[in-house]
Amino acid sequence: MSFKDSVMLVLLAAIWGGSFLFMRYAVPEFGVAPLIFLRVGLAALFLLPLLLWQGKWAGLKKVWHLSFINGWANSAIPFCLIAYSLLTLSSGFASILNAVTPIATAIVGLIWLGERMPLLKSMGMLIGIAGVTLLAWNKLYVSQEDTVQVALAIAAGVVATLFYAISAIFTKRYLNGVDSMVLSTGSMLGASLLLLPLALIYWPDQPPSLLSWLSAIALAIVCSALAYLMFFRLIHTVGPARATTVTFIVPVFGMLWGATLLNEEVSLFMLLASAVTLLGTGLATGVISGRGAKES
Repeated sequence: MSFKDSVMLVLLAAIWGGSFLFMRYAVPEFGVAPLIFLRVGLAALFLLPLLLWQGKWAGLKKVWHLSFINGWANSAIPFCLIAYSLLTLSSGFASILNAVTPIATAIVGLIWLGERMPLLKSMGMLIGIAGVTLLAWNKLYVSQEDTVQVALAIAAGVVATLFYAISAIFTKRYLNGVDSMVLSTGSMLGASLLLLPLALIYWPDQPPSLLSWLSAIALAIVCSALAYLMFFRLIHTVGPARATTVTFIVPVFGMLWGATLLNEEVSLFMLLASAVTLLGTGLATGVISGRGAKES
């Protein structure tokens, strides 16, 4: 991975770590579907003029159906699942769950592409899953919160990573070489069309506050439009497995932003479970072994 790609990876992690903060703040007022519709819809409105200005409309017309499907998998569905989880979980906690994405990508790659899974990577997957299990156990059985609601929130956060993994492999398999602007715009448009009916049905009766609107705009422009331009570029330059290792760093920023800006508690157990999860993820992707993850 080049220095430029490494810097982009860290910057992307900081941006996506902030997305948990913005969603945690805005989702109680907007609701899940309206907030995520605004996130992808405003992102699409931001990207579409740029796409037209760059003369890439013909490129989108060629792959619109595939990029729309990809938008459902990489944006509409996982964003809604994470927003739902953030009605219950802290932004730092939810960002740790997001670190399972590379493990989910390895599993999807194994099933979909028949990629080989050496012993060390298999052990890493088990360790990573153990870390998330410890985190979930502590949240479910040590905290005084509603057990069912917490369990559903954790499940939603984990399932979201599966959709991210499907999207990463789908992009590499069917959209390899497609311009990142085309991919990003098509994905946001596809996600917007899918969520529009739900957003209209569940639009909040009470007007959201100015800060919630600003959070939604930041989610759209920074955490979606710009972030996905960076992410799809990384998929093409370093491959889906290495690109999804951005989630190694996302929990660091997720906990940092949550603790400093929302006064969320970061317990020692959270840090330990996060370390176990990231250790397993590192082994599962081959990053810790130093050989790098196998790319499809």
